[in-house]
Amino acid sequence: MCQSLFGYDTAMDLHISLIDRKDLRGEIYRQLRRAIIDGLLNHGDPLPPTRDLARQLCVSRTTVTVAYDRLAAEGYVSSHVGAGTFVSFQAGATPEATRKPRKKGVLAPRPIWDSVELPLPFQAQAQFNFRTGVPDGSLFPSETWRRLVARELRSGAGSDSGYGHVAGHAGLREAIARHIAVSRGVQASAGDLTITNGAQQALDLTARVLVNPGDTVAIEDPGYRPAARLFRSVGAQVIGVPVDDEGLIVASLPARARIVYVTPSHQYPLGVTMSMPRRRSLLAWAERTNSAIIEDDYDSEFRFGERPVEPLHSLDKSGRVIYIGSFSKTMMPSFRLGFVLAPTSLCRAIRKAKHVTDWHTHLLVQGALARFIDDGDFARHVRKIGRVYQARHAMILGILKQDFADFLTIIPSVAGLHVTASSHTRSVEEIEAVASRALELGVEVHPLSLFSIDALKRPGIVLGYGGIATGHIDEGLRRLRSCFEA
Repeated sequence: MCQSLFGYDTAMDLHISLIDRKDLRGEIYRQLRRAIIDGLLNHGDPLPPTRDLARQLCVSRTTVTVAYDRLAAEGYVSSHVGAGTFVSFQAGATPEATRKPRKKGVLAPRPIWDSVELPLPFQAQAQFNFRTGVPDGSLFPSETWRRLVARELRSGAGSDSGYGHVAGHAGLREAIARHIAVSRGVQASAGDLTITNGAQQALDLTARVLVNPGDTVAIEDPGYRPAARLFRSVGAQVIGVPVDDEGLIVASLPARARIVYVTPSHQYPLGVTMSMPRRRSLLAWAERTNSAIIEDDYDSEFRFGERPVEPLHSLDKSGRVIYIGSFSKTMMPSFRLGFVLAPTSLCRAIRKAKHVTDWHTHLLVQGALARFIDDGDFARHVRKIGRVYQARHAMILGILKQDFADFLTIIPSVAGLHVTASSHTRSVEEIEAVASRALELGVEVHPLSLFSIDALKRPGIVLGYGGIATGHIDEGLRRLRSCFEA
């Protein structure tokens, strides 16, 4: 044996290889020195005893001792009689220039990935955070959730060393089927559902199953840009379709579109609800063109006024609607839990796509959520946080009407976690400048132009209220108004 992987209570296991090496003492010295400089071995970490390392590397103890002595002479390690040899060098003390540069590589990604921007989830949040798609983590029932997770662990769910069913936890699929039947009028069985890592993976699985390179996918414009990026990444041509106060304009759909992605319950980001005539028109279009509809029931849990309109899935008579949802806003985005309800003709392929992607979603979390729904805690939680969000929704509307009438026109919305207002006095560039100035004052808002799918951009502001405390709304909007007045 000419290599070793050792721990010996070090920060991490370290691999030393002497295969095809001639200067054994020098190789041991150089590989240990590199590990210390690179921070793989930290100050105070013990090196393995010379006898043990020599045995693992199939070399004489003297060979290892000489390497250790050289490291000690240069100040990288220090030895203590009866205790051992320890790293005495602080990795940060070495100039970066002395470290071995990483290989740049000659491989290049497909051009589509040059157009995708990574989010910055770890950046410091603004003091007045009006970002969209962010729920209030302080409202999450942490104690109840901890008990449910502990209960799952006691039941053995966390000790099962095998893999779960590709479709997801059977109890959770049954619970979701009951939940969407009661709350949304969507009729489904557990066998129709596949659990996913959020709505984004539900979209990804659907795209893998339905989209061929070169196919045309229609998306609301303005709309959910991550969906557009996803479809483009699998080779689709994405075309934005305008939205008015009744939702997606069906008459503007391109005849060659094979898939249309919509958020009819609460259009993202305008917030309008697709009217019943428009829904029927969209279904008729799909029937006529032999196309599929992906219905993202975005933010449907939070409604503050009108009775909900029937989902497209409930109106669908021919199995053309793929219905997706998630628990990112009602629970926590970090859970990455969603689902896709596919027609029978697609269900098996969706699960095959899930299998080749990541096999299945975290079983422990799935089991805990199943109990959370079945025990009635989920419904109580949604009602509780819904009252908080409704108060914030009303507060923002009141301030916009009173203090922003000279700058913005509110787009009517009775659901969701954000309010959108168009601008009749400012250009797109001016609104983007307002958002930049606001961020300097600790106020983060989204300009409506951020949600543009194609070149056409609208001037306006999108204000989320899931991530901002109710007591901060007034001051945050006061600062925002000062940016309009500047």
